[in-house]
Amino acid sequence: MDPITAQVIHGRLNSIALEMARKLIRMGFSIVIKESEDIGAAITDADGWQLAEADTTPLQMGPIPFYVRGVKKVLAERGEEIRPGDVFIHNAPYLGASHAPDLGLIVPVFQGEELVGFSATTAHHMDIGCAKPGTSVIDAVDEWAGGLRFEGLKLREEGRDNKILWQMIADNVRIPRLVIGDIEAQIAAAEIGAQRLLALMDEMGTKEVFAAQKWFEDYSERMLRAEIAALPDGDYAAEGFVDGFPDLDDPEKRDLRIAVTLRVRGEDLEIDLTGTAPQLNDLPLNMPFEGTVMCSVFTVVRSVLLDTDNHEQVPQNRGIARALTVTAPEGCLANPRFPAPTLARVMPACILTDTLVKAFAEIVPERCCAGCGTLAILSYSGVKEGSYWVHMDIHEGSYGARWTKDGMDAMDTLFTNTRCAPVEEIETEYPLRCVRWELNDYEVGHGQFRGGKGGLREFQFLTDGYISSEADGQRHRPWGLAGGGSAHPAEIWVIDPEGDAEPLSSKLPGRSTRAGETYRLIAANGGGTGSPLDRDPALVLDDWLDGIVSLEEASEAYGVVIDPETGTVLERETEARRTEVPPEPSPA
Repeated sequence: MDPITAQVIHGRLNSIALEMARKLIRMGFSIVIKESEDIGAAITDADGWQLAEADTTPLQMGPIPFYVRGVKKVLAERGEEIRPGDVFIHNAPYLGASHAPDLGLIVPVFQGEELVGFSATTAHHMDIGCAKPGTSVIDAVDEWAGGLRFEGLKLREEGRDNKILWQMIADNVRIPRLVIGDIEAQIAAAEIGAQRLLALMDEMGTKEVFAAQKWFEDYSERMLRAEIAALPDGDYAAEGFVDGFPDLDDPEKRDLRIAVTLRVRGEDLEIDLTGTAPQLNDLPLNMPFEGTVMCSVFTVVRSVLLDTDNHEQVPQNRGIARALTVTAPEGCLANPRFPAPTLARVMPACILTDTLVKAFAEIVPERCCAGCGTLAILSYSGVKEGSYWVHMDIHEGSYGARWTKDGMDAMDTLFTNTRCAPVEEIETEYPLRCVRWELNDYEVGHGQFRGGKGGLREFQFLTDGYISSEADGQRHRPWGLAGGGSAHPAEIWVIDPEGDAEPLSSKLPGRSTRAGETYRLIAANGGGTGSPLDRDPALVLDDWLDGIVSLEEASEAYGVVIDPETGTVLERETEARRTEVPPEPSPA
């Protein structure tokens, strides 16, 4: 196929995936879909490989090919056929899904009697019948405790609804109106994708569509291999740590090691996770290899080696996968054995993503950022007028400093990339009041380029309720790069109605709340890059004026002396001070 025709077809395919995503967001019932946009949308060929996927959160769109292949595998084992009009629901983490709350709704695409592809959407659901309200059930002991399990079930068969399955879902979730509404929105968006794909095949030709797919797979592989070949051969290692469960007596359930080794050999790259902590058999921090770990790998490899600041858009497809080998010992956190629970896999996966960046910083530090402050996920819930309400809050983190830029403040980071839900909608929908939402006052990672500031939120319960948390980052500070400093870790506090504050662990397995209690979430700040003594004094002054650093930090970390009366840098005093201040070292 000639490249111009391939580009035209690829552009049309991308527009289909984007339309699916936009319409799902518009049709969604729950805040996590319509505001946070925690969704994915893609069209694939009959084998499950991408034709195109929407640019949403990488954690949602990356695993869709694994969802499709998981459905095909389980159908083959059961001896079931795929027919026109079928709609599949799938959320099995050991069959390609990311974790149980991320439901995949998959529509097969038939051209006449021939199966030519699939149109699929994924989305996080606020409740799927877990042992406790919401989906942050941090003490789930196995996969069954993580809620309803769907392994390639036909929610619609040859165009007819499976009414018993629909009723079973409605009867076993706490908020059926939202869950059923979101599922219907996912199906409608997937059906739109199927219609658009068939129309494109009728217009351009089915063979031509698949020829364009092959052209772009070869293109993506060629582009990635060229970048790998430019790296020096060698082994490059890094490690990170997940908080785990510091309140438990068992030392094997806290400070869980994530180990990454990059092996560069010519134009091939192996990512080896040997040395990662063993799986937790009865706690849900295990990461599904396909549905979560591979998404982390794809995100970092593409961000570091195929950054769109330096390249034209290189599609995510089978060609990217062909250039990579990813290994993780079976039975570790990054490749668990069934039925080890996976419900709270996002925090370890955030640390894995951050550690992958740290390993790449050993090779190409100029393309990497320092350590990021991870996001936090909390579930707020309660019963109002006889019905459950559930809100999942995605609390933003922060980015580490880049090679020539400061880290971004108050951002969902790395492979999660969701949006903040508006306060107005939260307060309208739920008996919660946002008391504070601002940047925190803690220390960023100092450096020639500083780390980002994380957010600080306070939510007050207006009625009695329930809260659970699967946050992280309280025990290990985000790391500095190339002489930059580490940053302040995360915190969670509860403030009683009388104003007394008490610190809480990052992992709350479920805590009853009373009206008037306030929960304060403080995100970790990002690490710094480069020596703080090399930072432009004018930037330090701007940081002081913006409340990012104090006068003491300006002097002690950066060697910059500021006159608070005039709001100016004292140049001679600064020059003298910088000869006295040792640079802040980056932690190992």
